[in-house]
Amino acid sequence: MNVSRPSVGCVTLSLEMTERLRYADPGMRRVRLGLFAAGLATFALLYVPQPLLPSLSRAFGASPAAASLAMSAGTFALALAIIPVSSLSEVRGRRQVMTVSVLAAAVLGLIAPLSPSLPVLIGVRVLQGFALAGVPATAMAYLAEEVDQADLGRAMGLYIAGNAIGGLSGRIIAGVLAEHGGWRVATAGVSALALACAVAFAVLLPRSSFFTPSAPTVRVLLATLARNLADTGLLRLYLIGFALMGAFVTVYNYLTFRLSGAPFDLSTSVIGALFTVYLAGTWSSTQAGRLADRAGRCIVLAVGVAVAIAGVALTLPSSLACVVAGLVVLTAGFFAAHSVASGWVGGRAPVAPAQASALYLCLYYIGSSVAGSAGGVFYSRGGWPLTVAFAVALLAVALASAVSLRR
Repeated sequence: MNVSRPSVGCVTLSLEMTERLRYADPGMRRVRLGLFAAGLATFALLYVPQPLLPSLSRAFGASPAAASLAMSAGTFALALAIIPVSSLSEVRGRRQVMTVSVLAAAVLGLIAPLSPSLPVLIGVRVLQGFALAGVPATAMAYLAEEVDQADLGRAMGLYIAGNAIGGLSGRIIAGVLAEHGGWRVATAGVSALALACAVAFAVLLPRSSFFTPSAPTVRVLLATLARNLADTGLLRLYLIGFALMGAFVTVYNYLTFRLSGAPFDLSTSVIGALFTVYLAGTWSSTQAGRLADRAGRCIVLAVGVAVAIAGVALTLPSSLACVVAGLVVLTAGFFAAHSVASGWVGGRAPVAPAQASALYLCLYYIGSSVAGSAGGVFYSRGGWPLTVAFAVALLAVALASAVSLRR
């Protein structure tokens, strides 16, 4: 009897170790806090130039479209790097890749304020985008491996909510600091916060329990890539990510120029404070994850896109109240749709879910960089009404794709 008890205890311990995390488990708290810190650092760094675009335009004597390259360069580099970096995570591990990624990006963020010209700043942003690529797709793969499928939608929603708070914090802090010290002080301040979050992430996130390292060959990678590109449902989800992010970034990029001019004439800090509407995204992303687990992803996805279209339309009148209301509605709809679409990709992928998530995010950030810069052409030629028309057209593509997924 004395011999059998340890044996039973070992079996029990072994079974516990092979169980994926549930929402109420103690280890899940460390996962949530760790990925929250990583998401905050990543998206604060990625979007810190957005409220500073008018300041960058004035400082370097650049047009709105040229100044927007400080934003687009980072997102485009991230899009290019996200697939090879996600493949690297299959070999080196999710946690290690994310840790190196977020620490390197924070250090580059501290270098960016030293840029003597816009081209140099854009070059630093390219390097920063490459560094940041290690967090988004790898974090989704980490959650898919470590969290029980029944709680994955909720966990993914909370991760997206952390991303929203990161984007919100970076924009607000940058806006306040820029008004008192210029864009260089703003960028340095946000980067210092990101470095602190990166250290917290490295300490908090538990090591993977279900990750199995592999060394995929080029042939294997191309084979899995072909399968993840052959699924028409996945292709529609990739298109939705492209269109969603393209419209969202277009609105936020050029609304800063609109609000800094007549008839609004808002200061940089006030424009930065308007990004508190991102809190609507933290709420909607968590709610959308729960609703998708219950009512079905397709319905929640389509409703989220439709809400985003309504929000863009609300920004048309020259009324600050309407603009703020429109931003709240747009942000809630966008994050709800993005939360559902990004979570759906990993579950639908026939092979290599990390690669499928990387493909989604690749198109997502290409939408940010390409459509985000193209929006500047529409803004320069037709003002805000033409910019809104461009964003609504992108969201209409996303809505049509979401509805078609029901078939």
